[in-house]
Amino acid sequence: MPPRKVSLLLRSGTLYDGTGATPTKSDVAIDGDRIVFTGGEFPGEADVVIDAAGLAVCPGFIDTHAHSEFTVLADPSALGKVLQGVTTEINGNCGLSAAPLLGEARERREEDLKEYGITERWATLGEYLGILANRGPMLNIATLAGHGSVRASVMGYADRTPEFEDMQRMKELLGETLDAGAIGFSSGLIYPPGIYSTLDELTELTRHGVENAKGPFIYTSHMRSETDKLLEAIEETIAVGAGAGAPAHVSHIKTAGRENWHKADTAIELMEVARGRGIRVTCDRYPYTASSTDLDTVLPRWTYEDGTQAEMERLRDPELRKKIIDELPADDEIWESVVVSSVPGESGRWLEGMSIKGATARMGVGCREAVVEILVKEGLRVGAIFHGMSEENLWKFLSLPYAMVGSDSSSRSFEGPTAKGKPHPRGYGSFPRFIKRFPGGLAEAVRKVTSLPAETFGIRDRGLIKEGLKADVVVFDPKTITDRATYIAPFQKPEGIAHVLINGVQAVRDGEPTGSRPGRILSHGRA
Repeated sequence: MPPRKVSLLLRSGTLYDGTGATPTKSDVAIDGDRIVFTGGEFPGEADVVIDAAGLAVCPGFIDTHAHSEFTVLADPSALGKVLQGVTTEINGNCGLSAAPLLGEARERREEDLKEYGITERWATLGEYLGILANRGPMLNIATLAGHGSVRASVMGYADRTPEFEDMQRMKELLGETLDAGAIGFSSGLIYPPGIYSTLDELTELTRHGVENAKGPFIYTSHMRSETDKLLEAIEETIAVGAGAGAPAHVSHIKTAGRENWHKADTAIELMEVARGRGIRVTCDRYPYTASSTDLDTVLPRWTYEDGTQAEMERLRDPELRKKIIDELPADDEIWESVVVSSVPGESGRWLEGMSIKGATARMGVGCREAVVEILVKEGLRVGAIFHGMSEENLWKFLSLPYAMVGSDSSSRSFEGPTAKGKPHPRGYGSFPRFIKRFPGGLAEAVRKVTSLPAETFGIRDRGLIKEGLKADVVVFDPKTITDRATYIAPFQKPEGIAHVLINGVQAVRDGEPTGSRPGRILSHGRA
Protein backbone atom coordinates (compact mmCIF):
# COMPACT_ATOMS: atom_id res chain seq x y z
CA MET A 1 0.00 0.00 0.00
CA PRO A 2 1.24 3.54 -0.77
CA PRO A 3 1.69 5.97 2.12
CA ARG A 4 -1.41 8.01 3.05
CA LYS A 5 0.53 11.20 2.42
CA VAL A 6 3.21 11.65 -0.24
CA SER A 7 5.57 14.44 -1.19
CA LEU A 8 4.10 15.10 -4.65
CA LEU A 9 1.03 14.06 -6.61
CA LEU A 10 0.40 14.42 -10.34
CA ARG A 11 -3.39 14.47 -10.54
CA SER A 12 -5.56 13.22 -13.43
CA GLY A 13 -2.92 13.12 -16.17
CA THR A 14 -2.93 10.93 -19.26
CA LEU A 15 -0.31 8.35 -18.38
CA TYR A 16 2.13 7.12 -21.02
CA ASP A 17 4.07 4.65 -18.93
CA GLY A 18 7.01 4.17 -21.33
CA THR A 19 6.13 0.64 -22.46
CA GLY A 20 4.31 1.77 -25.60
CA ALA A 21 0.97 0.66 -24.17
CA THR A 22 -2.27 2.58 -24.70
CA PRO A 23 -2.36 5.54 -22.30
CA THR A 24 -4.70 5.65 -19.34
CA LYS A 25 -5.99 8.41 -17.10
CA SER A 26 -4.21 8.06 -13.78
CA ASP A 27 -2.71 9.85 -10.82
CA VAL A 28 1.00 9.38 -10.20
CA ALA A 29 2.14 9.70 -6.59
CA ILE A 30 5.75 10.33 -5.67
CA ASP A 31 7.31 10.09 -2.24
CA GLY A 32 10.92 11.20 -1.95
CA ASP A 33 12.75 10.08 -5.07
CA ARG A 34 10.44 7.17 -6.02
CA ILE A 35 7.11 6.56 -7.67
CA VAL A 36 4.78 4.96 -5.11
CA PHE A 37 1.42 4.86 -6.89
CA THR A 38 -0.07 4.64 -10.39
CA GLY A 39 -3.20 3.08 -11.79
CA GLY A 40 -6.16 5.23 -10.92
CA GLU A 41 -7.11 7.80 -8.29
CA PHE A 42 -4.67 8.15 -5.41
CA PRO A 43 -6.50 7.68 -2.10
CA GLY A 44 -4.18 9.83 0.04
CA GLU A 45 -2.89 13.39 0.33
CA ALA A 46 0.23 15.15 -0.90
CA ASP A 47 2.43 18.06 0.12
CA VAL A 48 2.40 19.29 -3.48
CA VAL A 49 -0.39 18.59 -5.98
CA ILE A 50 0.03 19.29 -9.69
CA ASP A 51 -3.06 19.30 -11.86
CA ALA A 52 -2.10 17.28 -14.95
CA ALA A 53 -5.58 17.06 -16.46
CA GLY A 54 -5.34 17.25 -20.26
CA LEU A 55 -1.57 16.73 -20.15
CA ALA A 56 0.63 13.73 -20.91
CA VAL A 57 2.58 12.25 -17.99
CA CYS A 58 5.52 10.04 -18.94
CA PRO A 59 9.01 8.96 -17.82
CA GLY A 60 11.86 11.44 -18.14
CA PHE A 61 13.54 11.46 -21.53
CA ILE A 62 16.95 9.77 -21.85
CA ASP A 63 19.42 11.35 -24.26
CA THR A 64 21.35 8.34 -25.55
CA HIS A 65 24.04 10.40 -27.26
CA ALA A 66 25.37 13.43 -25.41
CA HIS A 67 28.72 15.22 -25.32
CA SER A 68 28.44 17.15 -22.05
CA GLU A 69 31.65 16.06 -20.35
CA PHE A 70 32.95 19.60 -20.01
CA THR A 71 29.86 21.79 -20.49
CA VAL A 72 28.12 20.19 -17.50
CA LEU A 73 31.09 21.23 -15.36
CA ALA A 74 30.99 24.75 -16.77
CA ASP A 75 27.22 25.03 -16.25
CA PRO A 76 25.60 22.19 -14.28
CA SER A 77 22.09 23.53 -14.91
CA ALA A 78 22.11 22.08 -18.45
CA LEU A 79 18.94 24.01 -19.23
CA GLY A 80 19.01 23.35 -22.97
CA LYS A 81 18.42 19.67 -22.22
CA VAL A 82 16.28 19.82 -19.07
CA LEU A 83 13.75 22.20 -20.62
CA GLN A 84 13.28 19.61 -23.38
CA GLY A 85 12.32 17.02 -20.77
CA VAL A 86 15.69 15.29 -20.68
CA THR A 87 16.34 13.87 -17.22
CA THR A 88 19.30 11.58 -18.04
CA GLU A 89 22.24 11.95 -20.41
CA ILE A 90 24.61 9.26 -21.64
CA ASN A 91 28.00 10.84 -22.28
CA GLY A 92 31.39 9.57 -23.46
CA ASN A 93 30.22 9.00 -27.02
CA CYS A 94 32.19 8.91 -30.27
CA GLY A 95 35.30 7.62 -28.50
CA LEU A 96 35.70 10.84 -26.50
CA SER A 97 35.05 10.46 -22.78
CA ALA A 98 35.90 12.63 -19.79
CA ALA A 99 38.50 10.05 -18.78
CA PRO A 100 41.01 8.59 -18.87
CA LEU A 101 43.00 11.73 -19.60
CA LEU A 102 46.73 11.02 -19.61
CA GLY A 103 49.64 12.14 -21.76
CA GLU A 104 48.67 13.47 -25.16
CA ALA A 105 44.98 12.92 -24.50
CA ARG A 106 45.16 15.34 -21.60
CA GLU A 107 47.19 17.87 -23.58
CA ARG A 108 44.67 17.84 -26.43
CA ARG A 109 41.73 18.59 -24.10
CA GLU A 110 43.49 21.44 -22.31
CA GLU A 111 42.10 24.13 -24.62
CA ASP A 112 38.55 22.86 -24.09
CA LEU A 113 38.96 23.10 -20.33
CA LYS A 114 40.34 26.61 -20.58
CA GLU A 115 37.57 27.71 -22.93
CA TYR A 116 34.94 26.79 -20.34
CA GLY A 117 36.87 28.17 -17.38
CA ILE A 118 37.31 24.75 -15.76
CA THR A 119 40.20 24.94 -13.31
CA GLU A 120 40.18 21.36 -11.98
CA ARG A 121 42.25 18.68 -13.68
CA TRP A 122 41.89 14.91 -13.48
CA ALA A 123 43.30 11.72 -14.95
CA THR A 124 40.75 9.04 -14.07
CA LEU A 125 36.99 8.70 -14.34
CA GLY A 126 36.73 8.38 -10.59
CA GLU A 127 38.44 11.76 -10.16
CA TYR A 128 36.20 13.35 -12.79
CA LEU A 129 33.00 12.00 -11.27
CA GLY A 130 34.07 13.35 -7.89
CA ILE A 131 34.41 16.82 -9.37
CA LEU A 132 31.08 16.47 -11.16
CA ALA A 133 29.32 15.35 -7.98
CA ASN A 134 30.59 18.45 -6.21
CA ARG A 135 29.12 20.61 -8.99
CA GLY A 136 25.66 19.10 -8.48
CA PRO A 137 24.28 18.62 -12.01
CA MET A 138 20.60 19.26 -12.67
CA LEU A 139 20.15 16.02 -14.61
CA ASN A 140 21.38 12.46 -14.21
CA ILE A 141 24.69 11.59 -15.88
CA ALA A 142 25.92 8.23 -17.12
CA THR A 143 29.04 7.74 -19.24
CA LEU A 144 30.74 5.38 -21.62
CA ALA A 145 34.51 4.84 -21.75
CA GLY A 146 35.87 6.37 -24.95
CA HIS A 147 38.24 4.31 -27.10
CA GLY A 148 39.86 7.51 -28.39
CA SER A 149 40.54 8.72 -24.86
CA VAL A 150 41.98 5.34 -23.87
CA ARG A 151 44.17 5.03 -26.98
CA ALA A 152 45.43 8.62 -26.88
CA SER A 153 46.29 8.22 -23.19
CA VAL A 154 48.55 5.30 -24.09
CA MET A 155 49.69 5.81 -27.70
CA GLY A 156 49.04 9.46 -28.38
CA TYR A 157 47.90 10.22 -31.91
CA ALA A 158 50.28 7.93 -33.76
CA ASP A 159 49.09 6.06 -36.85
CA ARG A 160 50.29 2.61 -35.88
CA THR A 161 49.12 -0.76 -34.64
CA PRO A 162 49.41 -1.17 -30.85
CA GLU A 163 52.21 -3.31 -29.55
CA PHE A 164 51.51 -5.94 -26.90
CA GLU A 165 52.46 -3.50 -24.12
CA ASP A 166 50.18 -0.83 -25.60
CA MET A 167 47.24 -3.20 -25.68
CA GLN A 168 47.83 -4.33 -22.12
CA ARG A 169 47.92 -0.74 -20.89
CA MET A 170 44.76 0.14 -22.85
CA LYS A 171 42.98 -2.82 -21.30
CA GLU A 172 44.13 -1.71 -17.88
CA LEU A 173 42.80 1.82 -18.40
CA LEU A 174 39.53 0.53 -19.82
CA GLY A 175 39.12 -1.76 -16.83
CA GLU A 176 39.78 1.08 -14.41
CA THR A 177 37.23 3.28 -16.18
CA LEU A 178 34.61 0.54 -16.04
CA ASP A 179 35.38 -0.02 -12.36
CA ALA A 180 34.80 3.70 -11.74
CA GLY A 181 31.30 3.53 -13.23
CA ALA A 182 31.34 3.53 -17.05
CA ILE A 183 28.49 1.56 -18.64
CA GLY A 184 30.11 0.67 -21.97
CA PHE A 185 32.75 1.42 -24.59
CA SER A 186 32.44 3.89 -27.46
CA SER A 187 34.51 4.44 -30.60
CA GLY A 188 34.84 7.43 -32.91
CA LEU A 189 36.39 6.13 -36.09
CA ILE A 190 36.52 9.36 -38.12
CA TYR A 191 38.53 11.10 -35.41
CA PRO A 192 42.15 10.66 -34.38
CA PRO A 193 43.25 8.38 -32.86
CA GLY A 194 40.24 6.11 -33.46
CA ILE A 195 40.70 6.51 -37.20
CA TYR A 196 43.96 4.53 -36.89
CA SER A 197 42.42 1.52 -35.15
CA THR A 198 41.63 -1.85 -36.72
CA LEU A 199 38.76 -4.28 -36.33
CA ASP A 200 41.01 -6.58 -34.31
CA GLU A 201 41.98 -3.82 -31.88
CA LEU A 202 38.39 -2.71 -31.34
CA THR A 203 37.16 -6.27 -30.89
CA GLU A 204 39.88 -7.21 -28.41
CA LEU A 205 39.28 -4.14 -26.28
CA THR A 206 35.50 -4.56 -26.42
CA ARG A 207 35.83 -8.21 -25.38
CA HIS A 208 37.96 -7.08 -22.44
CA GLY A 209 35.18 -4.65 -21.56
CA VAL A 210 32.58 -7.39 -21.63
CA GLU A 211 34.72 -9.55 -19.36
CA ASN A 212 35.35 -6.76 -16.85
CA ALA A 213 32.05 -4.88 -16.81
CA LYS A 214 30.37 -4.33 -13.45
CA GLY A 215 26.91 -4.42 -15.00
CA PRO A 216 25.28 -4.29 -18.44
CA PHE A 217 27.80 -3.41 -21.15
CA ILE A 218 27.40 -2.00 -24.67
CA TYR A 219 29.68 -1.12 -27.59
CA THR A 220 28.69 2.06 -29.46
CA SER A 221 30.31 3.49 -32.55
CA HIS A 222 30.54 6.68 -34.52
CA MET A 223 31.37 4.54 -37.49
CA ARG A 224 34.26 4.81 -39.92
CA SER A 225 31.96 6.17 -42.61
CA GLU A 226 28.45 7.56 -42.83
CA THR A 227 28.80 8.33 -46.52
CA ASP A 228 30.41 6.30 -49.32
CA LYS A 229 31.51 3.39 -47.09
CA LEU A 230 28.41 3.38 -44.89
CA LEU A 231 27.50 -0.26 -45.46
CA GLU A 232 31.04 -1.47 -44.82
CA ALA A 233 31.07 0.61 -41.62
CA ILE A 234 27.85 -0.98 -40.38
CA GLU A 235 29.32 -4.41 -41.08
CA GLU A 236 32.41 -3.50 -39.04
CA THR A 237 30.29 -2.32 -36.10
CA ILE A 238 28.31 -5.54 -36.15
CA ALA A 239 31.54 -7.55 -36.41
CA VAL A 240 32.94 -5.90 -33.28
CA GLY A 241 29.80 -6.75 -31.33
CA ALA A 242 29.70 -10.31 -32.65
CA GLY A 243 33.42 -10.92 -32.06
CA ALA A 244 33.37 -9.50 -28.54
CA GLY A 245 30.01 -10.87 -27.45
CA ALA A 246 28.64 -7.37 -26.87
CA PRO A 247 25.52 -5.48 -27.94
CA ALA A 248 26.45 -3.18 -30.85
CA HIS A 249 24.96 0.28 -31.17
CA VAL A 250 25.23 2.50 -34.25
CA SER A 251 25.52 6.14 -33.20
CA HIS A 252 23.55 8.80 -35.11
CA ILE A 253 22.80 6.50 -38.05
CA LYS A 254 22.51 8.37 -41.34
CA THR A 255 23.04 8.29 -45.10
CA ALA A 256 25.02 11.48 -45.61
CA GLY A 257 25.30 12.93 -49.11
CA ARG A 258 22.54 12.68 -51.71
CA GLU A 259 24.52 10.05 -53.62
CA ASN A 260 24.18 7.77 -50.55
CA TRP A 261 20.50 8.24 -49.75
CA HIS A 262 19.57 5.05 -51.60
CA LYS A 263 21.59 2.96 -49.10
CA ALA A 264 19.11 3.31 -46.23
CA ASP A 265 17.20 0.10 -46.94
CA THR A 266 20.38 -1.94 -47.29
CA ALA A 267 21.73 -0.44 -44.06
CA ILE A 268 18.55 -1.48 -42.27
CA GLU A 269 18.75 -4.95 -43.81
CA LEU A 270 22.28 -5.41 -42.46
CA MET A 271 21.08 -4.60 -38.94
CA GLU A 272 17.98 -6.78 -39.28
CA VAL A 273 20.01 -9.77 -40.46
CA ALA A 274 22.44 -9.35 -37.55
CA ARG A 275 19.55 -9.15 -35.08
CA GLY A 276 18.16 -12.30 -36.64
CA ARG A 277 21.50 -13.99 -35.87
CA GLY A 278 21.13 -13.06 -32.22
CA ILE A 279 23.39 -9.99 -32.22
CA ARG A 280 21.73 -7.19 -30.29
CA VAL A 281 22.05 -4.27 -32.72
CA THR A 282 20.45 -0.90 -31.96
CA CYS A 283 20.87 2.68 -33.18
CA ASP A 284 20.12 6.29 -32.37
CA ARG A 285 19.45 9.37 -34.42
CA TYR A 286 18.62 13.07 -33.95
CA PRO A 287 15.56 14.38 -35.84
CA TYR A 288 17.40 16.78 -38.14
CA THR A 289 18.89 16.51 -41.63
CA ALA A 290 22.16 18.24 -40.76
CA SER A 291 25.05 16.91 -38.69
CA SER A 292 27.63 18.83 -36.69
CA THR A 293 31.23 18.22 -35.72
CA ASP A 294 34.69 19.77 -36.05
CA LEU A 295 35.45 21.41 -39.39
CA ASP A 296 38.83 19.72 -39.63
CA THR A 297 37.13 16.33 -40.08
CA VAL A 298 36.98 17.24 -43.80
CA LEU A 299 40.79 17.02 -44.03
CA PRO A 300 42.63 13.96 -45.35
CA ARG A 301 43.35 11.29 -42.74
CA TRP A 302 47.12 11.70 -42.97
CA THR A 303 46.94 15.30 -41.72
CA TYR A 304 45.91 14.20 -38.19
CA GLU A 305 48.85 11.99 -37.27
CA ASP A 306 50.80 12.90 -34.11
CA GLY A 307 48.30 15.42 -32.80
CA THR A 308 47.16 19.00 -33.29
CA GLN A 309 50.58 20.62 -33.39
CA ALA A 310 51.70 18.32 -36.20
CA GLU A 311 48.40 18.93 -37.99
CA MET A 312 48.91 22.70 -37.76
CA GLU A 313 52.46 22.39 -39.05
CA ARG A 314 51.21 20.49 -42.10
CA LEU A 315 48.57 23.13 -42.78
CA ARG A 316 51.22 25.87 -42.60
CA ASP A 317 53.76 24.08 -44.77
CA PRO A 318 53.26 25.52 -48.32
CA GLU A 319 53.85 22.22 -50.12
CA LEU A 320 51.72 20.14 -47.77
CA ARG A 321 49.06 22.85 -47.67
CA LYS A 322 48.72 22.62 -51.45
CA LYS A 323 48.48 18.83 -51.22
CA ILE A 324 45.73 19.11 -48.59
CA ILE A 325 43.79 21.63 -50.67
CA ASP A 326 44.04 19.43 -53.74
CA GLU A 327 42.57 16.50 -51.79
CA LEU A 328 39.53 18.45 -50.59
CA PRO A 329 36.28 18.30 -52.62
CA ALA A 330 36.35 20.73 -55.53
CA ASP A 331 32.57 21.07 -55.87
CA ASP A 332 31.47 24.45 -54.47
CA GLU A 333 27.97 23.07 -53.90
CA ILE A 334 29.39 20.88 -51.13
CA TRP A 335 30.89 23.90 -49.38
CA GLU A 336 27.58 25.76 -49.62
CA SER A 337 26.17 23.05 -47.32
CA VAL A 338 28.95 23.39 -44.72
CA VAL A 339 28.18 26.15 -42.21
CA VAL A 340 30.55 27.43 -39.52
CA SER A 341 28.90 27.10 -36.11
CA SER A 342 31.63 28.22 -33.71
CA VAL A 343 35.07 29.83 -33.65
CA PRO A 344 37.07 30.71 -30.54
CA GLY A 345 38.48 34.06 -31.63
CA GLU A 346 36.60 37.36 -31.66
CA SER A 347 38.08 38.30 -35.03
CA GLY A 348 36.51 35.25 -36.65
CA ARG A 349 33.08 35.62 -35.05
CA TRP A 350 31.65 36.93 -38.33
CA LEU A 351 31.98 33.42 -39.73
CA GLU A 352 29.43 31.91 -37.34
CA GLY A 353 26.27 31.02 -39.21
CA MET A 354 27.94 31.46 -42.61
CA SER A 355 28.63 28.74 -45.16
CA ILE A 356 32.17 28.16 -46.39
CA LYS A 357 30.99 29.21 -49.85
CA GLY A 358 29.45 32.36 -48.40
CA ALA A 359 32.69 33.26 -46.60
CA THR A 360 34.82 33.17 -49.74
CA ALA A 361 33.68 36.57 -51.04
CA ARG A 362 35.03 38.36 -47.96
CA MET A 363 38.11 36.16 -47.77
CA GLY A 364 38.96 36.51 -51.47
CA VAL A 365 39.92 32.85 -51.91
CA GLY A 366 38.27 29.67 -53.16
CA CYS A 367 36.29 27.32 -50.91
CA ARG A 368 39.06 24.80 -50.32
CA GLU A 369 41.59 27.51 -49.58
CA ALA A 370 39.08 29.15 -47.22
CA VAL A 371 38.72 25.94 -45.20
CA VAL A 372 42.45 25.70 -44.62
CA GLU A 373 42.81 29.41 -43.90
CA ILE A 374 40.00 29.34 -41.32
CA LEU A 375 41.43 26.28 -39.58
CA VAL A 376 44.91 27.79 -39.37
CA LYS A 377 43.68 31.15 -38.11
CA GLU A 378 41.46 29.57 -35.44
CA GLY A 379 43.95 26.91 -34.37
CA LEU A 380 41.70 24.07 -35.63
CA ARG A 381 39.03 24.93 -33.05
CA VAL A 382 36.19 25.42 -35.51
CA GLY A 383 32.79 23.76 -35.30
CA ALA A 384 30.62 23.26 -38.36
CA ILE A 385 27.17 22.11 -39.40
CA PHE A 386 26.94 19.82 -42.43
CA HIS A 387 23.67 19.76 -44.37
CA GLY A 388 23.00 16.85 -46.70
CA MET A 389 20.64 14.19 -45.34
CA SER A 390 17.26 12.88 -46.44
CA GLU A 391 14.14 13.67 -44.39
CA GLU A 392 12.54 10.44 -45.62
CA ASN A 393 15.51 8.37 -44.45
CA LEU A 394 15.58 10.20 -41.13
CA TRP A 395 12.09 8.95 -40.22
CA LYS A 396 12.74 5.58 -41.81
CA PHE A 397 15.58 5.06 -39.33
CA LEU A 398 13.76 6.56 -36.35
CA SER A 399 10.73 4.36 -37.02
CA LEU A 400 12.76 1.18 -36.47
CA PRO A 401 11.57 -0.51 -33.26
CA TYR A 402 15.16 -0.56 -31.94
CA ALA A 403 15.98 3.07 -32.84
CA MET A 404 16.02 5.78 -30.19
CA VAL A 405 16.81 9.49 -29.97
CA GLY A 406 20.23 10.95 -29.25
CA SER A 407 20.81 14.68 -29.56
CA ASP A 408 24.55 14.30 -30.34
CA SER A 409 24.90 17.54 -28.43
CA SER A 410 26.50 18.89 -25.30
CA SER A 411 24.29 20.37 -22.60
CA ARG A 412 24.20 24.14 -22.89
CA SER A 413 22.16 26.92 -21.37
CA PHE A 414 20.82 30.22 -22.65
CA GLU A 415 23.50 32.42 -21.14
CA GLY A 416 26.88 32.01 -19.52
CA PRO A 417 29.97 30.09 -20.66
CA THR A 418 28.10 27.50 -22.74
CA ALA A 419 25.93 29.94 -24.71
CA LYS A 420 28.42 30.64 -27.48
CA GLY A 421 28.40 30.50 -31.26
CA LYS A 422 25.54 29.12 -33.30
CA PRO A 423 25.45 25.48 -32.24
CA HIS A 424 23.20 22.92 -33.89
CA PRO A 425 19.58 23.41 -32.73
CA ARG A 426 19.43 19.73 -31.75
CA GLY A 427 20.86 20.73 -28.36
CA TYR A 428 17.68 22.70 -27.64
CA GLY A 429 14.97 20.98 -29.62
CA SER A 430 15.61 17.29 -30.39
CA PHE A 431 13.09 15.72 -28.03
CA PRO A 432 10.07 18.03 -28.49
CA ARG A 433 10.73 17.94 -32.24
CA PHE A 434 10.73 14.14 -32.22
CA ILE A 435 7.61 13.87 -30.06
CA LYS A 436 5.74 16.30 -32.31
CA ARG A 437 6.79 14.82 -35.66
CA PHE A 438 7.16 11.09 -35.06
CA PRO A 439 4.74 9.33 -37.40
CA GLY A 440 4.25 6.20 -35.29
CA GLY A 441 2.04 7.57 -32.52
CA LEU A 442 2.68 9.21 -29.16
CA ALA A 443 2.90 6.04 -27.06
CA GLU A 444 5.64 4.61 -29.30
CA ALA A 445 7.45 7.96 -29.43
CA VAL A 446 7.55 8.00 -25.63
CA ARG A 447 8.86 4.41 -25.51
CA LYS A 448 11.72 5.37 -27.82
CA VAL A 449 12.96 8.12 -25.51
CA THR A 450 12.33 6.34 -22.18
CA SER A 451 12.22 2.58 -21.63
CA LEU A 452 14.02 1.61 -24.84
CA PRO A 453 17.20 3.61 -24.07
CA ALA A 454 17.02 2.60 -20.41
CA GLU A 455 16.95 -1.08 -21.39
CA THR A 456 19.56 -0.70 -24.15
CA PHE A 457 22.10 1.12 -21.98
CA GLY A 458 21.40 -0.60 -18.68
CA ILE A 459 19.98 2.48 -16.95
CA ARG A 460 18.26 0.74 -14.08
CA ASP A 461 15.27 1.99 -12.06
CA ARG A 462 14.35 4.54 -14.74
CA GLY A 463 12.57 4.72 -18.09
CA LEU A 464 9.11 3.64 -16.87
CA ILE A 465 6.33 5.09 -14.76
CA LYS A 466 6.14 2.16 -12.37
CA GLU A 467 5.81 1.84 -8.64
CA GLY A 468 9.20 1.51 -6.98
CA LEU A 469 11.21 3.16 -9.76
CA LYS A 470 12.95 6.52 -9.57
CA ALA A 471 10.71 9.52 -10.10
CA ASP A 472 12.07 11.00 -13.33
CA VAL A 473 8.88 12.36 -14.92
CA VAL A 474 7.91 14.74 -17.72
CA VAL A 475 4.51 16.42 -18.01
CA PHE A 476 3.77 17.96 -21.40
CA ASP A 477 0.93 19.13 -23.62
CA PRO A 478 0.70 16.86 -26.68
CA LYS A 479 -1.16 19.59 -28.58
CA THR A 480 1.45 22.32 -28.15
CA ILE A 481 4.79 20.55 -27.67
CA THR A 482 7.25 21.77 -30.29
CA ASP A 483 10.84 22.88 -30.82
CA ARG A 484 11.67 26.53 -31.50
CA ALA A 485 15.46 26.40 -31.90
CA THR A 486 16.70 27.03 -35.44
CA TYR A 487 20.07 26.98 -37.20
CA ILE A 488 20.08 30.78 -37.20
CA ALA A 489 18.73 31.21 -33.66
CA PRO A 490 19.48 28.03 -31.67
CA PHE A 491 19.19 29.46 -28.15
CA GLN A 492 15.42 29.12 -27.85
CA LYS A 493 13.58 26.90 -25.41
CA PRO A 494 10.84 24.59 -26.67
CA GLU A 495 7.12 24.92 -25.97
CA GLY A 496 4.69 22.54 -24.36
CA ILE A 497 6.90 21.10 -21.58
CA ALA A 498 5.08 21.99 -18.37
CA HIS A 499 6.92 20.12 -15.61
CA VAL A 500 10.09 18.06 -15.28
CA LEU A 501 10.80 16.00 -12.17
CA ILE A 502 14.25 14.53 -11.57
CA ASN A 503 14.59 12.10 -8.68
CA GLY A 504 11.26 13.38 -7.38
CA VAL A 505 12.34 17.04 -7.33
CA GLN A 506 10.77 19.69 -9.53
CA ALA A 507 13.51 20.85 -11.88
CA VAL A 508 11.00 22.61 -14.16
CA ARG A 509 7.70 24.04 -12.93
CA ASP A 510 5.17 25.56 -15.33
CA GLY A 511 7.78 25.64 -18.06
CA GLU A 512 10.43 27.46 -16.03
CA PRO A 513 13.51 26.10 -14.22
CA THR A 514 13.24 26.05 -10.44
CA GLY A 515 16.96 26.31 -9.74
CA SER A 516 17.05 22.88 -8.13
CA ARG A 517 19.89 20.56 -9.14
CA PRO A 518 18.71 17.07 -8.15
CA GLY A 519 20.65 15.07 -10.75
CA ARG A 520 22.77 12.06 -9.85
CA ILE A 521 25.74 10.23 -11.29
CA LEU A 522 24.57 6.86 -12.59
CA SER A 523 27.68 4.77 -12.04
CA HIS A 524 27.23 1.38 -13.69
CA GLY A 525 23.80 2.61 -14.78
CA ARG A 526 22.26 3.22 -11.37
CA ALA A 527 22.26 5.61 -8.43
